[in-house]
Amino acid sequence: MAISFDTIPGPSNLRKPGVYSEIDNSMAVSGPQGVTYRRLLIGTKLLEGTADAEKLARVTSPAQADTLFGAGSVLAGMVRAAFAQDTYTELQCMPLDDPAAGAAATMTITVAGTATAAGTLFLMIAGRRLDVGVSSGDAAADVATAIADAITADASLPVSAAAAVGVVTLTAKNKGETGNGLDARVNYFDGQATPAGLDVSALATFTGGTGNPDISDALAAIGQEWFQVWATAYTDGANLQALEQELTSRFQWDREIEAHCFGAVRGTVGELATLGNLHNSPHLGLIHATAEPMPSYEKAAETAAIAAKYAAIDPARPLQNINYNWCLPPQQGLRFTDSERNSLLFDGIATSKVTVSTMVAERLITTYQFNAAGASDISYLDVETLFTLMFLRHDWADLIRRKYPRAKLADDGTRYGPGQVVVTPKLMAAEAINRFRDWEEMGLVESADQFKADLISERNLSDPNRLDMLLPPDLINQLRITANKIQFRL
Repeated sequence: MAISFDTIPGPSNLRKPGVYSEIDNSMAVSGPQGVTYRRLLIGTKLLEGTADAEKLARVTSPAQADTLFGAGSVLAGMVRAAFAQDTYTELQCMPLDDPAAGAAATMTITVAGTATAAGTLFLMIAGRRLDVGVSSGDAAADVATAIADAITADASLPVSAAAAVGVVTLTAKNKGETGNGLDARVNYFDGQATPAGLDVSALATFTGGTGNPDISDALAAIGQEWFQVWATAYTDGANLQALEQELTSRFQWDREIEAHCFGAVRGTVGELATLGNLHNSPHLGLIHATAEPMPSYEKAAETAAIAAKYAAIDPARPLQNINYNWCLPPQQGLRFTDSERNSLLFDGIATSKVTVSTMVAERLITTYQFNAAGASDISYLDVETLFTLMFLRHDWADLIRRKYPRAKLADDGTRYGPGQVVVTPKLMAAEAINRFRDWEEMGLVESADQFKADLISERNLSDPNRLDMLLPPDLINQLRITANKIQFRL
């Protein structure tokens, strides 16, 4: 019997007359199938949130996030940012409780003078526009009370407010260092002005937030769930180290549940450079959020959403010049210059830029800069490399699992009969070349001749049931820079 049946018994076990047909789907699917992306947000909940801490929760709307994690919580804000970019890709959250020994960040808004005309006070609290009506004759204390009342009325804000003697004190609802990434300001948009007679000033940033939850148990609780793109609210050294270790483990051959995690950080160019040079992971991206209205953790969430949305469409296409739909840019005069952003890209910090009035992703690099020997290494510089490798690895594995789930292995030249499910090294090499052509057509790889020349497919010398293969794809690159020399003539 030449044909290899999977379920129909052979003649030595089947004599009852009949027509028997088994269904074989091993050839039903052709061509690369890609990876179905899932997103994960790691952040803090409030006590009133109904979700259990350190237990995954699937979220389908910002309103649901308010219920699960508490309105104004870190995670509720991250969900809003992620959904502003993409509502289709699956989103799950890992909520954590506030650090028991943490302190909440605070800042103050100071009001002085007396309004000499009616008007509107334009505030921006954590990136949310808040308009406060002012009447002629309102004293500083009255305006401060009105500001505090308006903040209290908006449960989605990540801060609480209290007014006393013309000063409004804002306190982050969640404890911890995440509160230091909050922002409050006056007159963000062009044309806005403070009502006549009043002077309203806000401190530049929130300060005093200390402590972060320990995410180690949360990472263990994720288990073997595969989320390709993560965002973390925590960028302290201890938690980033734990994340890097987990992400490295997920990239290895014995797990193959790759993930890339984004965090967002504030600071001067020098401070950011120092932070970037403390890390060296292909699986971690830190993007600057200095002087931006939205909380830094929301910048991380929307950046992750951009990566998941567009890498799922094409993992090799550069994640650049893509608009942020939720996060607003820094005001004029507070933005990093071209040369400053260029320097950050040599220090492991991903960048965004502003075109007219919109913020866009500029280059989403990883923090990887050096190999194990300490030599400069750009092999894992760009996240597109990691997303492309993930696609190739899983597409090749899925092809073998679909087409040869129960194949036999023989040497090249074996004269097995037609219909036998037997593979040889040469046959598998041919499969690899055919699949490479598919990847090439998709614009994921290049240099087919090099791939064929360097491809190795051979039986293992010690284990006759094992086939060893070296797949050497040349990944396609991204158009980042166009350098021109215009040599004119008169």
